[in-house]
Formats: sequence, C-alpha cells, structure tokens
Amino acid sequence: MFKSIFLKLPAAISVLALLAACTTPVQRADYTAFKKSQPRSILVLPPLNETSDVKATSGMLAQMTKPIAEAGYYVLPVAVMDETFKQNGLTTPADIQQVSTAKLRSIFGADAALYSKVTQYGSVYTVVDSNTVVTASAKLIDLTTGDVLWQGSGSASGKELGNYSVNAGLIGALVQAAVKQVAHNLSDDSFAVAGLTSQRLLSAGPPNGLLYGPHSPKYGTD
Repeated sequence: MFKSIFLKLPAAISVLALLAACTTPVQRADYTAFKKSQPRSILVLPPLNETSDVKATSGMLAQMTKPIAEAGYYVLPVAVMDETFKQNGLTTPADIQQVSTAKLRSIFGADAALYSKVTQYGSVYTVVDSNTVVTASAKLIDLTTGDVLWQGSGSASGKELGNYSVNAGLIGALVQAAVKQVAHNLSDDSFAVAGLTSQRLLSAGPPNGLLYGPHSPKYGTD
C-alpha cells in the first residue's frame, strides 16, 4: 500500500506543478510613460516588411487604423500620410521610419507614431497541410519626447478563420495541402488573416494592449 502511494507521489507533484504554472499571472506591461504622455492622436507609419511577400506592408497597413480608432484615438488618415511622404520623396517604409520624431510632429501634428514590422505574411506549406500566417510587432513612440510608450506583438493563422480541416488519408492530405496552397495564393487569404493580427496586436485592454484613448468610454479605467 505504502509502495503504491510513493509511486504515485511523483505524478501527483508533476500535476500540481503544471497547475501552478498554468495559474501564474501574466506580467502586465509598464504603462508609466504611456499614462504620462496621454496621446490623443496617432500617426500609423507603413510597416517594415521582413517577409518575401511584397503585399505584406499594404496588407497590414490597410487594417491597422481600425483597432486603434476603436481603442479611442484619432488616427491620421493613411491616404494623407502616404501622399505627404510621396510628395517629399519618401516611398519605402524603411526611409519613412528613419524620419525624426520632431519632423513627424511638425508635419503631421500627431502626439505619437506607431512603428511596426511584419515578420511573417503568407502561406506556410508543410508535408500534410497548408496554412496562412501573419505575424507583426509594433511600438508606439511619443513624437515630442521620443519615449517608447508601448510595444507588443501579435500573430494569427488562417485556421482561426475556418475551412482548414484535413480529414483525408496521407495521399489525400498531400493533395489537399497542395490545393490549399494554390487557393490561398489566389484568394490572398493573408489579407483576412492580417485583419485578425492587427486586431490582436493593436486592441486596447489588459494585460498588454494599448491603453484606452480619450474618445473611448473606457478612457482612464485602465
């Protein structure tokens, strides 16, 4: 009897350790600089593209302003931002993100700017499946002080949108994966997944999202 108890003890300890790890609280971001700055308007700069897909920058940029506006901030129109840079000879995200914060402040009058980069955008093909993944990170910079107010990252996959099940045998799965790879490229599933990534990356709320802006009914509650 005692031998049986001792044999089961290590397993019980492992379970308790796993439960303790699962209940460990998520570390909250440091919002000290964010609360001190209290930005009201945000300029969203074109994301750097670190992928092989040329559509990554435009695919993300087209959907990044929505969650920021929903968080309670005034977001400068993307079209105005884009045209202003073009008129000044700046057409690539890398060149645009090199412009000084003071210059951005004087041109656009925004309180803060969002600098971001896309590290994964497009279909990922494995032996028996194909999926679309979009991953991006961002940081919010105060255009007056140059301080980093917030930073975060987000990722999403096409499987979260449905219609990605593989229920055939091995040969059928291989064929299905190849077909899905072509279908993803033709339908540009990445754009839909980028929308989910943008929402996940830039929404307000705990534990690590943006703080609610002055136009949100939740302003000041976080």
